[in-house]
Order: sequence, then C-alpha cells, then structure tokens
Amino acid sequence: MTDDLEDHVRAAAGVAELLPGVRAVGELLCRTFAAGGTLWTFGNGGSAADAQHLTGEMIGRYRRERRPLPAVTLSTDPTVLTCIANDYVFADVFARQLQALARPGDVVAGFTTSGRSANVVEALRTARDRGATTVLFGGGDGGPAAAHADHLLLVPSTTTARIQELHTFLLHAVSEVVDRWAVGER
Repeated sequence: MTDDLEDHVRAAAGVAELLPGVRAVGELLCRTFAAGGTLWTFGNGGSAADAQHLTGEMIGRYRRERRPLPAVTLSTDPTVLTCIANDYVFADVFARQLQALARPGDVVAGFTTSGRSANVVEALRTARDRGATTVLFGGGDGGPAAAHADHLLLVPSTTTARIQELHTFLLHAVSEVVDRWAVGER
C-alpha cells in the first residue's frame, strides 16, 4: 500500500500543471450552459462511473444550491447500448448516440484511462464532426483519443487506479468552477 500511496502522491503533484486546463474546461462549460448547450459524457467501467459522477455534479450540485444544468451520460441506458452494440459494433455505442444528439455548442467529455478505448475514440471524433467541443479525461499521453480532443486533462500516470483517483479530483475542480458561475460568484 505504501507504493500505491507514493504513486498517487507523485501523480497528484503532476496534476497541478493541469489546473489552467481545468479552469478552461470549467469556463467552457459555463459558456455552454449559458448559451443553452448540453454536456454529454461517457466512458467504460470505472470511467463510465466518472462520467456519471460529472453529470451528477452538473444536474445535482457540487457545493452550492443552484439550478440543474443540462448534462447526460451516454452509458446509462443499457437498452440503447446493447441495441447499438448488437446491430452495429461496440465501437459505435457512444458515437451513434452523439450522431443523433450532439450539436454545435455542446461539450462532449470522454473518460478513458488509456485513451485507447475504441468507442471513446470514435465518439470524440464523431462529436467534433458534429461541431461539438471535445474534452478528454485521460492518462499518460492520452493515446489515440487525444487526437480528437479540443481540451486534454491527462493525469500524469499510466496506472488505471491512479488515473481514476485523480479524474475524481479533476471533475470536482471543474464542478467548482461551474458552481461558482451558476450562483454568480465567479
């Protein structure tokens, strides 16, 4: 456990360099919500849980009482996911939803620790093609997904557990920016 803690502390120290990018993503979401846009999130496994966590902070609240903000996690509907995976391919489960739903002015945030999840890569590419702004919550160099992201929040680690631990910090930091805006604190 000591090695894991030391690994976490090293990665967390490196996250300090991401704070300007975190603020930029938070401010992007503020502009998006002010203009009537939607945040779309997705990921696989633990990354799907992180995507749902961010959506929950937007619809619920982070620290302040405020209005709910439009956010949707694409991995929460098993009927749609299994329909697309069965009728097409699993790599299309998020992209096909974004083809139907995403529009210019929206923000699309993909979570993947490796950056190699084919369905996340394809969804980010599709979202960009649809005119949405894309955000990647990833790790290491972001893998192939980084090529399709307008904003990169990459935890400086290649260990899945460390990346997921710090994705929680990053999504909370983004939520803080949005919460402040939503109640007029700036």
